[in-house]
Amino acid sequence: MRENCMTAGSDVRSAKAVSGAVDNTMGHGGASLPPIGGEDRARATLYGLLASSLEAPVGSEWLSVVSALEGAEGDVGMALADVVRLAREADPARLARDYHDLFIGVGRGELIPYGSFYLTGFLNEKPLARLRAEMRRLGIERDPEVKEPEDHIAAECQIMAGLILGDFGSGAEGDASTFFRDHLGIWAPYFFRDLAATSVGDLYPAIGRLGVSFMAIEADLNTIFEDEGAARAT
Repeated sequence: MRENCMTAGSDVRSAKAVSGAVDNTMGHGGASLPPIGGEDRARATLYGLLASSLEAPVGSEWLSVVSALEGAEGDVGMALADVVRLAREADPARLARDYHDLFIGVGRGELIPYGSFYLTGFLNEKPLARLRAEMRRLGIERDPEVKEPEDHIAAECQIMAGLILGDFGSGAEGDASTFFRDHLGIWAPYFFRDLAATSVGDLYPAIGRLGVSFMAIEADLNTIFEDEGAARAT
């Protein structure tokens, strides 16, 4: 599977770029969440980590970066600690097989990591059209060399990271909230639940558990943000 690289003047976090962002934010010394840069930087880093773990089989570079991290308190911190522990023990060749079984398979993988499929049961349906319209509004373009639809889980996580950091759109605080509410947040929790429940390997289910915990926090944060916005409007 090719990288789900999006562009907006400059490209957002391919696997290598995300690894660099995780490195710079979390540190090879084993820094804990939240990283330097505050809560939003931590959120963007976690979105980048999820994206880079799911766009293609993770390799030695990704494992090296993630192995240097530490978890923290709370559900997300403990889930991250589990991912870190398993990354330190992982065999890249085995992970490549696990990725193939999960997302490629013979004919199809165990999971189909696209928003349209989770929302309609089919690929390339109206949810993808709505996503593309939102991307046009935000000025986000798909890398022309990438053939996968933009509603791949890794691509949507990349977009969220970019919106949080102000790399895309107007830089307005509401862009990320709106994108989560209308796109990623309505299907990603179910995808990560399914990934957490798979019996394929150890690392990918742990990534699923991290995603489940993180999506729950993001949903709560989004509700708070929208409530505050409604209060300001009255």
